[in-house]
Amino acid sequence: MAHSETFLSNETIFTGRVFDVTIDAVRLENGDTARREIVHHHGGACVAALTEAGEVYLVRQYRYAMGQELWELPAGKLEKGEDPFTAAKRELEEECGLVADRYTDLGPIYPTVGYCTEVIWTWAATGLHETAMHLDEDEFLTPVKMPLDKAVEMVLSGEIKDSKTVIALLKLAEKKRRGEL
Repeated sequence: MAHSETFLSNETIFTGRVFDVTIDAVRLENGDTARREIVHHHGGACVAALTEAGEVYLVRQYRYAMGQELWELPAGKLEKGEDPFTAAKRELEEECGLVADRYTDLGPIYPTVGYCTEVIWTWAATGLHETAMHLDEDEFLTPVKMPLDKAVEMVLSGEIKDSKTVIALLKLAEKKRRGEL
């Protein structure tokens, strides 16, 4: 039996630049009603760029909400209605100064399913060529190229904590191991 909840109504309690928040009333399977606080987010795109030598590009970026600098793959949020693949290519060039000949879909990620609609679409990029970085005015990061094996070790040791980066790196490593890239 598939489980579901039925939408009854909602009230918008916050409208922001990055996300909106609603309180939704839903009917549960047993007929009772419940309240759901939902963050509505336009989503994001993430790219795991792999060199011919088996190196991957990561960025070091301070994340205010976490209070620390984190290791992440190049990524960014989508504008309302923006194509995720277009955004992924843009973010790779903006953050690492790279364009790619080939992209392989690594699938969507749902980072916080309990209360947020955000979906992050992920790709592997190969056949890399250098261009120029062009960061947003409020964006400060450092791109770092390292062996994919080292990045996976950093995931397994807990040094890389960002969920989209963890998932995309592990998928990238497995696709590389299978010879699919």
